[in-house]
Amino acid sequence: MSKRIGTIVIVTLVLFFAWEGYDYLHYRHANAVSDAAFIKSDRLATLSFKVGGKVVTLSKKENEQVEKGELLAVIDPKDFNVTRQKIAHLIEATTEAIEAMRLKKARLKKTLAIQKQIAETDIDALGRQIGALSFRIDAAKKRLEKLRKDMLRYKNMLENRLIASGDFETVAMHHDALKDEIEGMKKERQAMLAQKRKAVDARRIAELNEKQILELTKSIKARTKELQAQKKSLEAVENSLAYSRLYAPFDAIVAKKFIETPRVVKKGTPVYAVTDPKALYCEVLLSEKKMHGVRPGNSVKINVDAIEDKAYRGTVESIAPTSASTFSLVPRDIASGEFTKLDQRFVIRIKLDGIEGLRAGMGATVAIARDSGH
Repeated sequence: MSKRIGTIVIVTLVLFFAWEGYDYLHYRHANAVSDAAFIKSDRLATLSFKVGGKVVTLSKKENEQVEKGELLAVIDPKDFNVTRQKIAHLIEATTEAIEAMRLKKARLKKTLAIQKQIAETDIDALGRQIGALSFRIDAAKKRLEKLRKDMLRYKNMLENRLIASGDFETVAMHHDALKDEIEGMKKERQAMLAQKRKAVDARRIAELNEKQILELTKSIKARTKELQAQKKSLEAVENSLAYSRLYAPFDAIVAKKFIETPRVVKKGTPVYAVTDPKALYCEVLLSEKKMHGVRPGNSVKINVDAIEDKAYRGTVESIAPTSASTFSLVPRDIASGEFTKLDQRFVIRIKLDGIEGLRAGMGATVAIARDSGH
């Protein structure tokens, strides 16, 4: 009797283990199973300042919730404010200097135009007057020459007692009067020529002063470029002031707080790490030997190591086009002819149907249902 019972037990155990083996093999055949799976977040960000400085405020602790746009940390803005004030004063001074040069240029341009016009008018008028006076002098010289000849002729006639002395004296008086008149016109012409030279000099000075306008134009252009550079510097400082305040990029939970206040940090130094607990997915590193029958849309069963007695469901969302080692920092080189074949793994992204209780970083085991045709 005992032998029969023993035989039954042995047979039962054999059948049980056979069934378990069959079930295990069938399960592995129908599903691509992997332990290299992790819960990850699409929104996991390490936050840092875009400028360096002394951090004086950290408003959140680890595991605290934050809302999008909420202020998390502040760098002391004192140095930035001082720099901004200095640049603002420079901009104001440069703007005033440019405006003063523009006003000076406008006044000088107007004044020189008037001076040049007056000089040219005087030159033209004096030129005509000098020409007319020269014509009168030439005509008077001709009359004087005739009177000189008449005076000589009258003198001879007087010596021969052919005329009275009064006739000779009359001709001599006209001669001397015309001679004095010519000398007066010559002096008048000399005075006009002097005035014309002054007018020419005035025009030349006006033309020379026009170079000041060109110099002012160049100075205005240079100061304008300087003003533009100052405005860009001011914009950079204002950006630095904006960057001295660190805000939450999305609704999240503080996963890590890297520093404490007060602390001088460099640009890019990590301050907080935040994650969105709702933006979770599962990432699987699946062996190439298990890839057959795995397609986007296949259903997935997920068992998370930290959560017992609960299975999660999901769907294959995408499969990486290249293996995980393709972009390795130290790629394998087979140029020498030495080659050892290694099992390659591909990253598979799984969309989760539910995320209750899950946290980014948890390990999991997944079973991806293969297509029925495989």
